[in-house]
Amino acid sequence: MDAFYASVEQRDNPELRGKPVVVGGGSNRGVVAAASYEVREFGVRSAMPMREALRRCPDLVRVAPRMSRYKKVSAEIFEVFREFTPLVEGLSLDEAFLDVTSSQTLHGTGIDIARCIKQTINERTGLTASVGVAENKLVAKIASDLNKPDGLAVVTADNCHEQLDPLPVSVIPGIGKQTLSRLHKVGIRTVADLRLAHDRDIEPIFGRYSRRTRDRAAGIDSRPVMPSREEKSISAEETFEQDLVDRGDMDSELLALSETTAQRLRKAELQAGTVHIKIRQADFQTFTRQKRLQPPVNSTDQIYHTARSLLGTWLSSNPDAKVRLLGVGGSKLSPAEQRDLFADEQGSTDNPLDQAVDNIRDRFGKLSVSRARTLERP
Repeated sequence: MDAFYASVEQRDNPELRGKPVVVGGGSNRGVVAAASYEVREFGVRSAMPMREALRRCPDLVRVAPRMSRYKKVSAEIFEVFREFTPLVEGLSLDEAFLDVTSSQTLHGTGIDIARCIKQTINERTGLTASVGVAENKLVAKIASDLNKPDGLAVVTADNCHEQLDPLPVSVIPGIGKQTLSRLHKVGIRTVADLRLAHDRDIEPIFGRYSRRTRDRAAGIDSRPVMPSREEKSISAEETFEQDLVDRGDMDSELLALSETTAQRLRKAELQAGTVHIKIRQADFQTFTRQKRLQPPVNSTDQIYHTARSLLGTWLSSNPDAKVRLLGVGGSKLSPAEQRDLFADEQGSTDNPLDQAVDNIRDRFGKLSVSRARTLERP
């Protein structure tokens, strides 16, 4: 989808149409979750610090994220996908791979299907999508970004090198800023440069993954479309406008994050066998700590007490820390099981308070009820 979150906001609120819109946190220390095409003309991009976005475009309009809204629209879009093929691998709310190999007898060629999907999405949601058509996931992904917004790009086996070779090497998934800098130092700037590079140039950079990386530059990818992807972790994190130095403030934020993570676990009918925390200091050093739990949990109190203990252990070694970001997550996920009616209630994940809060928020919104400790101090 094209600038998905921002496009939904502009569709729902006509006053935002044509304006430079970013979706993201309210503080200048947050990051941009989505940027409209109007604001991209100023160089503003997703994941950019909000402060930098404001520097580049002082007149930008900030909109708070509405994840429940985006999820609802995403469900409508994925319904369209599944009308053409059951082989849909979702990457996020606004992006997916579709294998239409077996759908062509009924729906026409891959290009025909792409056009029909774009048209159907636009008719039902008023939003635009950009589609890449290719023989594998890697090239389709690259192609989907070539003609945004509202684009359709087709890359075949015959024109693959012609299409990919001139592109910057950064279009290859997995090549980040540091790797890109090292590639530039040895003169590798385009996909063609990487495809034709000598081993002596790329082996110090990619090591045992050198051959696979060169294959990617040649448009080679044998990964199948996986219609069901198991969720590996569920988490929540927050960047603070002012660094946290008080333990009480940290605990309050940790409780709010634990509550969000626990609610997401319960909504997905999952429980976590490992609880982990993420800590980023004012100097951007980032730390993680985790603890295995048996049995697995999805209650707010259990996740919070574990996260608080992990934070306390870390603070004992970093007593004067200034905390810029905190995160709480659960991994080693498994289906939530109904508790044993005759078991000791201590440690149970079936908490009636959590269930009551979930029901209220589902009906009246996230802000309808909160724990007192998570509220801002007067």
